[in-house]
Amino acid sequence: MNERKNIVSMRLADGDRTAVQAIAERLYIRESDVYRFAVKQLLSNMEAFLSPSHSGCDLLPLLLECREDLILHLGLKKNQLYNILNSGETNPEKYVSMSDVELLILPNASIRQQLMKLQDPPEKNIDTESWLKYYFAEKYFPCGSYHIDSA
Repeated sequence: MNERKNIVSMRLADGDRTAVQAIAERLYIRESDVYRFAVKQLLSNMEAFLSPSHSGCDLLPLLLECREDLILHLGLKKNQLYNILNSGETNPEKYVSMSDVELLILPNASIRQQLMKLQDPPEKNIDTESWLKYYFAEKYFPCGSYHIDSA
């Protein structure tokens, strides 16, 4: 295994850098250790994107967990998200429709309005995030072959 290390440069907002420094100080470690830890966590959490065999609805659980951060911090648009989900050799059974991709990028109030048009709420007073996860679980994993946890 290649143990070679690389130097990486990045721009951070002052508040983010201050927070990293505070964490490092509190844990009695170097700031660079916090950055390495953060990258390892990111890679672990987003492992499905590393495998070309994961496509279409395989990526929905991951996208549902981090959709707000991906849209906010990476600025992903619906066409980009559509291509991420349905690119390459996506099995037609795993294909995610554009209307469902649009649900992933809408704000919660708009998601709720769209879901009301598509189905009745599964339970009284369900929050929008849980309803969205339920909708995708029912549509793309109807036999219970995959369970998307509620928020």
